[in-house]
Amino acid sequence: MTSPATHSHSQMSYLSNRAPLPVLAQAAVAFAVLVTKWSNRQRSRKQLRHLSAEQLKDIGLSRQDAHYQSTLPFWRP
Repeated sequence: MTSPATHSHSQMSYLSNRAPLPVLAQAAVAFAVLVTKWSNRQRSRKQLRHLSAEQLKDIGLSRQDAHYQSTLPFWRP
């Protein structure tokens, strides 16, 4: 049986030795990555609104910081 590190290395060498994706496929992957980032950002910001003062303190945010972050649009980093 191969170790996880060896298995990961063989997958990476397989991916790096493959021909590049067609331009349209590259654009589709880039778009999917962007939409995923936006979705994660929106979900995280929405969850900030519901954190208690203790939870906010644990992550080093004030209520005002959390409110500001939760009101940002999903496309803004």
